[in-house]
Amino acid sequence: MNERLILIEGIDPLALYGVNNSIFNLISSHFPKLKIIARGDELKVLGEEAEIQVLEDKINRIIDFFRKYNRISEDIVKDFLNETDASISQAEEDYGDALVYGNNGRIIKARTINQRMLVDRYRDNDLLFAIGPAGSGKTYTAIALAVRALKNKEVKRIILTRPAVEAGERLGFLPGDLKEKLDPYLQPLYDALNDMIPARKLNDYMEEGTVQIAPLAYMRGRTLDNAFVILDEAQNTSINQMKMFLTRMGNNAKFIVTGDITQIDLPRKEDSGLVPTLKLLQDIPGLAIVHFDSRDIIRHKLVKYIVHAFDKLTKKTEENSTQNK
Repeated sequence: MNERLILIEGIDPLALYGVNNSIFNLISSHFPKLKIIARGDELKVLGEEAEIQVLEDKINRIIDFFRKYNRISEDIVKDFLNETDASISQAEEDYGDALVYGNNGRIIKARTINQRMLVDRYRDNDLLFAIGPAGSGKTYTAIALAVRALKNKEVKRIILTRPAVEAGERLGFLPGDLKEKLDPYLQPLYDALNDMIPARKLNDYMEEGTVQIAPLAYMRGRTLDNAFVILDEAQNTSINQMKMFLTRMGNNAKFIVTGDITQIDLPRKEDSGLVPTLKLLQDIPGLAIVHFDSRDIIRHKLVKYIVHAFDKLTKKTEENSTQNK
Protein backbone atom coordinates (compact mmCIF):
# COMPACT_ATOMS: atom_id res chain seq x y z
CA MET A 1 0.00 0.00 0.00
CA ASN A 2 1.30 3.42 -0.97
CA GLU A 3 1.07 6.65 1.00
CA ARG A 4 1.13 10.22 -0.36
CA LEU A 5 0.56 13.74 0.92
CA ILE A 6 -1.49 15.98 -1.39
CA LEU A 7 -1.00 19.66 -0.57
CA ILE A 8 -4.02 21.97 -0.71
CA GLU A 9 -2.67 25.19 -2.23
CA GLY A 10 -4.55 28.14 -3.72
CA ILE A 11 -7.80 27.43 -1.89
CA ASP A 12 -8.98 27.67 1.69
CA PRO A 13 -9.17 24.04 2.89
CA LEU A 14 -12.56 24.82 4.44
CA ALA A 15 -13.87 25.77 1.00
CA LEU A 16 -12.55 22.55 -0.51
CA TYR A 17 -13.89 20.37 2.29
CA GLY A 18 -17.30 22.07 2.27
CA VAL A 19 -19.81 22.81 5.01
CA ASN A 20 -19.75 19.94 7.52
CA ASN A 21 -17.13 18.27 5.25
CA SER A 22 -19.82 17.70 2.60
CA ILE A 23 -17.41 18.04 -0.36
CA PHE A 24 -14.66 16.04 1.37
CA ASN A 25 -17.14 13.22 2.05
CA LEU A 26 -18.27 13.38 -1.58
CA ILE A 27 -14.70 12.97 -2.81
CA SER A 28 -13.99 10.18 -0.31
CA SER A 29 -17.09 8.24 -1.35
CA HIS A 30 -15.97 8.45 -4.99
CA PHE A 31 -12.70 6.70 -4.06
CA PRO A 32 -13.81 3.85 -1.75
CA LYS A 33 -10.52 1.97 -2.24
CA LEU A 34 -8.50 4.87 -0.82
CA LYS A 35 -8.15 5.97 2.78
CA ILE A 36 -8.17 9.79 2.77
CA ILE A 37 -7.34 11.76 5.90
CA ALA A 38 -7.73 15.55 5.95
CA ARG A 39 -5.12 17.43 7.95
CA GLY A 40 -5.60 21.16 7.46
CA ASP A 41 -3.97 22.13 4.19
CA GLU A 42 -2.95 18.61 3.23
CA LEU A 43 -4.53 15.27 2.50
CA LYS A 44 -2.89 12.04 3.61
CA VAL A 45 -3.87 9.29 1.16
CA LEU A 46 -3.25 5.55 1.40
CA GLY A 47 -3.94 3.05 -1.38
CA GLU A 48 -2.88 1.95 -4.83
CA GLU A 49 -0.55 4.37 -6.61
CA ALA A 50 -2.65 4.60 -9.79
CA GLU A 51 -5.80 5.37 -7.82
CA ILE A 52 -3.99 8.01 -5.74
CA GLN A 53 -2.79 9.68 -8.95
CA VAL A 54 -6.36 9.90 -10.30
CA LEU A 55 -7.47 11.48 -7.01
CA GLU A 56 -4.65 14.04 -7.10
CA ASP A 57 -5.42 14.99 -10.71
CA LYS A 58 -9.08 15.60 -9.86
CA ILE A 59 -8.21 17.58 -6.72
CA ASN A 60 -5.88 19.78 -8.78
CA ARG A 61 -8.57 20.39 -11.41
CA ILE A 62 -11.05 21.38 -8.70
CA ILE A 63 -8.50 23.76 -7.16
CA ASP A 64 -7.71 25.26 -10.59
CA PHE A 65 -11.41 25.92 -11.10
CA PHE A 66 -11.61 27.64 -7.72
CA ARG A 67 -8.53 29.78 -8.43
CA LYS A 68 -10.05 30.95 -11.70
CA TYR A 69 -13.63 31.59 -10.55
CA ASN A 70 -13.33 31.94 -6.76
CA ARG A 71 -16.23 29.52 -6.28
CA ILE A 72 -16.81 25.81 -5.90
CA SER A 73 -19.89 23.73 -5.14
CA GLU A 74 -20.91 20.13 -4.62
CA ASP A 75 -22.44 20.01 -8.11
CA ILE A 76 -19.22 21.20 -9.74
CA VAL A 77 -17.18 18.68 -7.73
CA LYS A 78 -19.53 15.88 -8.82
CA ASP A 79 -19.00 16.90 -12.45
CA PHE A 80 -15.22 16.79 -12.05
CA LEU A 81 -15.38 13.44 -10.30
CA ASN A 82 -17.64 11.98 -12.99
CA GLU A 83 -15.88 13.74 -15.89
CA THR A 84 -19.12 15.41 -16.98
CA ASP A 85 -17.43 17.77 -19.43
CA ALA A 86 -20.64 19.37 -20.71
CA SER A 87 -21.67 20.42 -17.21
CA ILE A 88 -18.17 21.69 -16.43
CA SER A 89 -18.15 23.72 -19.65
CA GLN A 90 -21.54 25.20 -18.81
CA ALA A 91 -20.35 26.11 -15.32
CA GLU A 92 -17.23 27.75 -16.72
CA GLU A 93 -19.40 29.72 -19.16
CA ASP A 94 -21.68 30.87 -16.34
CA TYR A 95 -18.81 31.79 -14.03
CA GLY A 96 -16.81 33.35 -16.86
CA ASP A 97 -19.60 35.85 -17.59
CA ALA A 98 -19.80 36.89 -13.96
CA LEU A 99 -19.19 40.49 -13.03
CA VAL A 100 -18.75 39.56 -9.39
CA TYR A 101 -19.38 36.53 -7.22
CA GLY A 102 -22.01 37.55 -4.72
CA ASN A 103 -22.68 36.26 -1.24
CA ASN A 104 -23.74 32.63 -0.87
CA GLY A 105 -22.08 31.74 -4.18
CA ARG A 106 -24.46 33.83 -6.27
CA ILE A 107 -23.25 34.64 -9.78
CA ILE A 108 -23.94 38.30 -10.57
CA LYS A 109 -23.77 39.05 -14.28
CA ALA A 110 -25.49 40.99 -17.02
CA ARG A 111 -28.63 39.01 -17.84
CA THR A 112 -30.47 41.11 -20.43
CA ILE A 113 -29.60 42.74 -23.74
CA ASN A 114 -29.19 46.26 -22.35
CA GLN A 115 -27.44 45.14 -19.18
CA ARG A 116 -24.88 43.45 -21.44
CA MET A 117 -24.68 46.61 -23.56
CA LEU A 118 -23.89 48.65 -20.43
CA VAL A 119 -21.07 46.23 -19.58
CA ASP A 120 -19.73 46.38 -23.15
CA ARG A 121 -19.89 50.19 -23.35
CA TYR A 122 -18.15 50.45 -19.97
CA ARG A 123 -14.94 49.10 -21.51
CA ASP A 124 -14.51 52.05 -23.87
CA ASN A 125 -16.16 54.93 -22.01
CA ASP A 126 -15.42 56.71 -18.75
CA LEU A 127 -18.88 58.26 -18.45
CA LEU A 128 -22.09 56.30 -19.02
CA PHE A 129 -25.77 57.09 -18.71
CA ALA A 130 -28.13 54.18 -18.02
CA ILE A 131 -31.69 55.32 -18.59
CA GLY A 132 -34.76 53.14 -18.14
CA PRO A 133 -37.70 51.92 -16.04
CA ALA A 134 -37.81 50.54 -12.53
CA GLY A 135 -36.68 46.95 -12.21
CA SER A 136 -34.53 46.93 -15.34
CA GLY A 137 -31.33 46.33 -13.36
CA LYS A 138 -29.52 49.49 -14.46
CA THR A 139 -28.35 50.50 -10.97
CA TYR A 140 -27.65 46.92 -9.90
CA THR A 141 -25.49 46.29 -12.97
CA ALA A 142 -23.66 49.59 -12.45
CA ILE A 143 -22.88 48.68 -8.83
CA ALA A 144 -21.68 45.22 -9.91
CA LEU A 145 -19.27 46.91 -12.35
CA ALA A 146 -18.07 49.15 -9.53
CA VAL A 147 -17.47 46.23 -7.15
CA ARG A 148 -15.59 44.35 -9.88
CA ALA A 149 -13.41 47.41 -10.57
CA LEU A 150 -12.59 47.70 -6.87
CA LYS A 151 -11.75 44.01 -6.51
CA ASN A 152 -9.56 44.18 -9.64
CA LYS A 153 -7.80 47.26 -8.19
CA GLU A 154 -8.85 49.36 -11.19
CA VAL A 155 -10.07 52.01 -8.73
CA LYS A 156 -9.36 52.74 -5.07
CA ARG A 157 -12.87 53.53 -3.93
CA ILE A 158 -16.56 53.36 -4.79
CA ILE A 159 -18.80 56.38 -4.28
CA LEU A 160 -22.56 55.97 -4.58
CA THR A 161 -24.84 58.97 -4.44
CA ARG A 162 -28.41 60.00 -5.13
CA PRO A 163 -30.43 63.18 -4.58
CA ALA A 164 -32.40 63.17 -1.33
CA VAL A 165 -35.64 64.25 -2.89
CA GLU A 166 -38.60 64.39 -0.54
CA ALA A 167 -40.92 61.85 -2.14
CA GLY A 168 -44.02 62.58 -0.08
CA GLU A 169 -42.22 63.13 3.25
CA ARG A 170 -40.31 66.14 4.52
CA LEU A 171 -36.89 65.37 6.00
CA GLY A 172 -37.49 67.75 8.89
CA PHE A 173 -40.41 65.68 10.12
CA LEU A 174 -38.57 62.36 9.98
CA PRO A 175 -37.04 61.06 13.24
CA GLY A 176 -33.32 60.80 13.95
CA ASP A 177 -30.12 62.61 13.02
CA LEU A 178 -29.15 63.59 9.47
CA LYS A 179 -27.76 60.14 8.63
CA GLU A 180 -30.89 58.42 9.91
CA LYS A 181 -33.06 60.84 7.92
CA LEU A 182 -31.12 60.20 4.71
CA ASP A 183 -30.59 56.42 4.98
CA PRO A 184 -34.08 55.53 3.67
CA TYR A 185 -33.22 57.33 0.40
CA LEU A 186 -29.90 55.49 0.17
CA GLN A 187 -31.15 52.03 1.24
CA PRO A 188 -31.42 50.58 -2.32
CA LEU A 189 -27.68 51.20 -2.72
CA TYR A 190 -26.91 49.45 0.57
CA ASP A 191 -29.11 46.52 -0.51
CA ALA A 192 -27.17 46.03 -3.76
CA LEU A 193 -23.80 46.19 -1.99
CA ASN A 194 -24.98 43.69 0.61
CA ASP A 195 -25.68 41.23 -2.21
CA MET A 196 -22.12 41.53 -3.52
CA ILE A 197 -19.79 42.08 -0.55
CA PRO A 198 -19.76 40.09 2.72
CA ALA A 199 -21.24 42.14 5.56
CA ARG A 200 -18.05 42.35 7.62
CA LYS A 201 -15.94 43.32 4.62
CA LEU A 202 -18.49 45.93 3.53
CA ASN A 203 -18.49 47.40 7.03
CA ASP A 204 -14.68 47.64 6.93
CA TYR A 205 -14.81 49.29 3.50
CA MET A 206 -17.30 51.87 4.73
CA GLU A 207 -15.38 52.63 7.92
CA GLU A 208 -12.14 53.23 6.01
CA GLY A 209 -13.85 55.20 3.22
CA THR A 210 -13.24 52.67 0.46
CA VAL A 211 -17.00 52.56 -0.08
CA GLN A 212 -18.91 55.79 0.44
CA ILE A 213 -22.66 56.33 0.19
CA ALA A 214 -23.86 59.90 0.46
CA PRO A 215 -26.54 62.30 -0.79
CA LEU A 216 -25.66 64.31 -3.88
CA ALA A 217 -25.23 67.57 -1.94
CA TYR A 218 -22.14 66.05 -0.28
CA MET A 219 -20.35 65.87 -3.65
CA ARG A 220 -19.97 69.65 -3.97
CA GLY A 221 -16.38 70.88 -3.89
CA ARG A 222 -14.81 67.41 -4.23
CA THR A 223 -12.50 66.08 -6.95
CA LEU A 224 -13.04 62.34 -7.35
CA ASP A 225 -9.81 60.64 -8.48
CA ASN A 226 -9.25 56.87 -8.78
CA ALA A 227 -12.91 56.30 -8.04
CA PHE A 228 -15.95 54.55 -9.48
CA VAL A 229 -18.83 56.96 -8.94
CA ILE A 230 -22.51 56.21 -9.49
CA LEU A 231 -25.26 58.83 -9.43
CA ASP A 232 -28.59 57.06 -8.99
CA GLU A 233 -32.10 58.53 -9.51
CA ALA A 234 -30.58 61.29 -11.67
CA GLN A 235 -34.02 62.29 -12.95
CA ASN A 236 -34.45 64.07 -9.60
CA THR A 237 -31.49 66.39 -10.10
CA SER A 238 -31.57 69.91 -11.49
CA ILE A 239 -29.40 70.94 -14.43
CA ASN A 240 -27.05 72.75 -12.03
CA GLN A 241 -26.75 69.65 -9.83
CA MET A 242 -25.94 67.56 -12.90
CA LYS A 243 -23.22 70.01 -13.88
CA MET A 244 -21.85 70.02 -10.34
CA PHE A 245 -21.75 66.23 -10.23
CA LEU A 246 -20.23 65.64 -13.65
CA THR A 247 -17.48 68.20 -13.08
CA ARG A 248 -16.33 66.28 -9.97
CA MET A 249 -14.70 63.76 -12.34
CA GLY A 250 -10.99 63.35 -11.63
CA ASN A 251 -8.16 61.29 -13.05
CA ASN A 252 -8.71 57.55 -13.49
CA ALA A 253 -12.39 57.88 -12.64
CA LYS A 254 -15.42 56.03 -13.97
CA PHE A 255 -18.84 57.67 -13.71
CA ILE A 256 -22.23 56.03 -14.30
CA VAL A 257 -25.45 58.04 -14.12
CA THR A 258 -28.71 56.12 -13.81
CA GLY A 259 -32.23 57.47 -14.04
CA ASP A 260 -35.83 56.95 -15.06
CA ILE A 261 -37.37 59.96 -16.79
CA THR A 262 -40.88 58.58 -16.11
CA GLN A 263 -40.39 58.78 -12.32
CA ILE A 264 -39.49 62.39 -11.62
CA ASP A 265 -40.28 63.29 -7.99
CA LEU A 266 -39.48 67.00 -8.27
CA PRO A 267 -42.38 69.41 -7.64
CA ARG A 268 -42.10 70.53 -11.28
CA LYS A 269 -41.10 67.75 -13.65
CA GLU A 270 -39.65 70.25 -16.11
CA ASP A 271 -36.99 71.12 -13.52
CA SER A 272 -35.30 67.75 -14.03
CA GLY A 273 -31.81 68.20 -15.43
CA LEU A 274 -31.42 64.69 -16.78
CA VAL A 275 -33.10 65.06 -20.18
CA PRO A 276 -31.38 68.36 -21.12
CA THR A 277 -28.04 66.91 -19.97
CA LEU A 278 -28.48 63.89 -22.25
CA LYS A 279 -29.23 66.15 -25.21
CA LEU A 280 -26.32 68.47 -24.38
CA LEU A 281 -23.69 65.75 -24.01
CA GLN A 282 -24.84 62.99 -26.37
CA ASP A 283 -22.18 63.65 -29.05
CA ILE A 284 -19.17 63.90 -26.74
CA PRO A 285 -16.58 61.12 -27.33
CA GLY A 286 -15.80 58.92 -24.32
CA LEU A 287 -19.43 59.05 -23.23
CA ALA A 288 -22.14 56.45 -23.88
CA ILE A 289 -25.88 56.37 -23.30
CA VAL A 290 -27.66 53.04 -22.83
CA HIS A 291 -31.47 53.01 -22.88
CA PHE A 292 -33.11 50.21 -20.88
CA ASP A 293 -36.70 49.15 -21.54
CA SER A 294 -39.34 46.63 -20.45
CA ARG A 295 -37.29 43.77 -21.92
CA ASP A 296 -34.78 44.31 -19.13
CA ILE A 297 -37.20 44.15 -16.22
CA ILE A 298 -36.15 41.26 -14.02
CA ARG A 299 -38.36 41.74 -10.97
CA HIS A 300 -41.69 39.94 -10.60
CA LYS A 301 -43.24 39.26 -14.02
CA LEU A 302 -46.13 41.60 -13.17
CA VAL A 303 -43.77 44.61 -12.96
CA LYS A 304 -43.22 44.54 -16.72
CA TYR A 305 -46.97 44.82 -17.33
CA ILE A 306 -47.37 47.51 -14.68
CA VAL A 307 -44.64 49.64 -16.29
CA HIS A 308 -46.22 49.15 -19.71
CA ALA A 309 -49.67 50.21 -18.42
CA PHE A 310 -48.32 53.38 -16.82
CA ASP A 311 -46.32 54.20 -19.96
CA LYS A 312 -49.55 54.05 -21.97
CA LEU A 313 -51.26 56.34 -19.45
CA THR A 314 -48.39 58.84 -19.57
CA LYS A 315 -48.40 58.85 -23.37
CA LYS A 316 -52.18 59.38 -23.46
CA THR A 317 -51.95 62.24 -20.95
CA GLU A 318 -49.23 63.93 -22.99
CA GLU A 319 -51.27 63.58 -26.19
CA ASN A 320 -54.35 65.11 -24.49
CA SER A 321 -52.22 67.93 -23.14
CA THR A 322 -50.84 68.69 -26.61
CA GLN A 323 -54.34 68.68 -28.16
CA ASN A 324 -55.67 71.08 -25.51
CA LYS A 325 -52.97 73.68 -26.15
